[in-house]
Amino acid sequence: MARTREKSAKPTAPKAPVAAFPPPETIEVTTKRVMCDGGGGALGHPRVWYDMGDENFVDCLYCDRRFVLKAGSDGH
Repeated sequence: MARTREKSAKPTAPKAPVAAFPPPETIEVTTKRVMCDGGGGALGHPRVWYDMGDENFVDCLYCDRRFVLKAGSDGH
């Protein structure tokens, strides 16, 4: 006896993936040298310092926070 497959409903378009994590935080700063500790006190990360160099932004390598030089700031 041969089995027949039932026709299934039309396939639906895939839903947009739900982000597992919220997008990184962007912080406007007035200097090109910034410090990040992840916020959150004991739940943060070690304190690290970054220098933007020739760019107008830098991303934290621990928490992906982006520090952006505020428009009109000279960076000093």
